[in-house]
Amino acid sequence: MDVRNIKKEMEEELVADILPFWMKRMTDEANGGFYGRITGTGELMPEAEKGAILNARILWTFSAAYRLLKKEEYLVTAARAKRVIVENFYDKEFGGIYWSLDYKGCPLDTKKQIYAIGFAIYGLSEYHRATGDAEALEYAIRLFEDIEKHSFDPVKNGYCEALTRQWGEIADMRLSDKDENERKTMNTHLHILEPYTNLYRVWKDERLKRQLRNLIELFTDKILNIETGHLELFFDDDWHSKYHIISYGHDIEASWLIHEAALVLGDEALLEKVEPLVEFIAAAADEGLTPDGSMIYETFPDKQKTDTDRHWWVQAENVVGHVNLYQHFDDEVALRKAFCCWDFIRKNLIDEKNGEWHWSVRADGTVNTEDDKAGFWKCPYHNGRMCLEVMERLPF
Repeated sequence: MDVRNIKKEMEEELVADILPFWMKRMTDEANGGFYGRITGTGELMPEAEKGAILNARILWTFSAAYRLLKKEEYLVTAARAKRVIVENFYDKEFGGIYWSLDYKGCPLDTKKQIYAIGFAIYGLSEYHRATGDAEALEYAIRLFEDIEKHSFDPVKNGYCEALTRQWGEIADMRLSDKDENERKTMNTHLHILEPYTNLYRVWKDERLKRQLRNLIELFTDKILNIETGHLELFFDDDWHSKYHIISYGHDIEASWLIHEAALVLGDEALLEKVEPLVEFIAAAADEGLTPDGSMIYETFPDKQKTDTDRHWWVQAENVVGHVNLYQHFDDEVALRKAFCCWDFIRKNLIDEKNGEWHWSVRADGTVNTEDDKAGFWKCPYHNGRMCLEVMERLPF
């Protein structure tokens, strides 16, 4: 395993494939910001709705790329994304971020999905981290205050999924059609933990510090199934879960994001508690590994049903999670697993002809072109971040 080669390959994939695809194919010169969708077969849908998650993830990715590589074109794209978030997605009357805009940039779905607000904080805090921009930090803090005021449950702990535009109760709280309609979820808590960690890097606020620590402990004490090492996905208000679903990609992603949060806090006692659990969760995630190095999507143990598709984002998180184990625990076997998955990605997921990555590869090896190449959920964040994390973490 040549670490220097893998870093070089990752940088080449980032700067020659992923970032150019988003700059050239998704920049909407007619209506501003970015287009909402390119299909899995490569067709641009110029009148598709524009999702908050997509735009916030573009903001994070290009801000992080500029911070690391200092290329002016990345700053231009990051600044474009920042303007869209601040000028179009931000609700100037009630605060928070709209779920989506129409193709012209006007509010379409005005609900307040806390997951999306978290990603806006993630992107804005990274833009500030990369540039020192005061406005980006101001808006990130505003959104932090919105989440704490409207979503945090001071009695039973944790954060609710979604609210109306005016922060009232909403009947359908689901993040997507695939999710259960429950008040609290692992996924939203993970993607509040992630932006709070990044915000704390640039804003050493005591309440933020407290809430970040609380989020880590929610994972270790409530969300983690201590018997299996897997994370439970859906909960009622009292943190009871009646669902048995294993999401291998979320397990491996959470292993390194929880660790990152504890490292950024710098609390040695907390790290002593967290680090064995990081290895425990990652080991549980490895149950989803296949002989070719890829990681399957999810399992429903009660139904004896498994989705063996190899989703793009799961492979990207598989690489980062195992590189994290190598970096912090000297786990050479984990590094080999990361390299093996990268080999699978290069051979199967990267679209050499049209750019970017396919959504997934099925168990029989066929490429999934039914799901988006770029869209509401298909963003440059997981694969772009994989490249950036490996470039920063590995020596040489």
